[in-house]
Amino acid sequence: MVEVLLFIGIGVAVFVGFNIGGSSTGVAFGPAVGSGLVSKLFAAGLMTTFALLGAWTAGREVIETMGGQIVPRGQFTLAASVAVLFFVGMALLISNTFGVPASTSMTAVGAIAGLGVASGTLNEAVMLEIVSWWIVAPVLAFWICAVVGRYLYPYLDARLKLNRSPGPLITLNRSGTVPQVRRGPNTSNRELGSVCLVIIIACYMAYSAGASNAANAVAPLVGNGSVSMNIGIVLATGAIGLGAFTIARRTLDTVGNDLTELPILAALVVETVSASVIAVLSMLGIPASLAVSATMCIVGLGWGRATRTVTIGDAIGGEKPEMSVDALTAETDKTVPNVGEESPQELTDQTLFDPGTTGRVIFFWLLTPSVSAVASYVLFTLTPL
Repeated sequence: MVEVLLFIGIGVAVFVGFNIGGSSTGVAFGPAVGSGLVSKLFAAGLMTTFALLGAWTAGREVIETMGGQIVPRGQFTLAASVAVLFFVGMALLISNTFGVPASTSMTAVGAIAGLGVASGTLNEAVMLEIVSWWIVAPVLAFWICAVVGRYLYPYLDARLKLNRSPGPLITLNRSGTVPQVRRGPNTSNRELGSVCLVIIIACYMAYSAGASNAANAVAPLVGNGSVSMNIGIVLATGAIGLGAFTIARRTLDTVGNDLTELPILAALVVETVSASVIAVLSMLGIPASLAVSATMCIVGLGWGRATRTVTIGDAIGGEKPEMSVDALTAETDKTVPNVGEESPQELTDQTLFDPGTTGRVIFFWLLTPSVSAVASYVLFTLTPL
């Protein structure tokens, strides 16, 4: 019976990691793949490598928190661990059904908290700290990106040229004894540097995804001693890699095709801020949602762009002419019109910031961990496992 439960638990853990890999790869490498900088196969390889690095380093702290600090390790019987992982899988089903990036981290913590309340072993201090960061982190991510979108975006756009020139990015000269890598005939140093920046930030995003999400797949199994920490990390990242090489191809297409709505520069701002927030929280052992932080970054950047009416020079009392939101909607070299001369469709708040969609997303963020916690509480109260 124990062997059967362990087999089921590993299977559910692989399913969770598989889905995490499918979704996180698109988020991290969609801009790079969509703009033709890397192939889907190469993106999957980078995702697996850096997710493993993130899980092996900062991810250990998150696994420790979820596997033995919210509730004592003794509460994680094999049956209870399988039940908790089932609720994480349920969160993935809900998010996929309604098209909302629900947090597997929040749902997993909710299920563990339900177990703790039902058994009377919940560490309320640790839980309060985690919930506090769940509130602070998205708000912080929103306002950082709102400031960037409102005041800095056109200056970043002017400094960074992220459009691809025709022809290969690099060429390989095989005429000598040792092959030499050279810039393509139409590639400038600035473009090559920008491409490297896109790939580096994508790898950073993959690192953060591994650091925060590996625990969602294996923390209960590590907590009860069914698998060791190192084996759990390898199991989780192996499943993430499996998802990256298979179902992530569709998410990469989706994110890549949406680049007209979210330009490469905007995607890089979102990825950098959200990955930094989650990396820091993972090092502190706080299980937080990369999807939630990234989505709030998108909302913040869009809100900042949609409400922009002044430049930095105006904000500090300068006399520089105002720039319109046209400066923020595309990465082009066109002349930016003055305020009041923009095309009407570019000024529609719904294009850059949709309050209705934002409200729906936040509702499901609250719903999924709540459902998980209540269902877990009912299950462990009626059927102690």
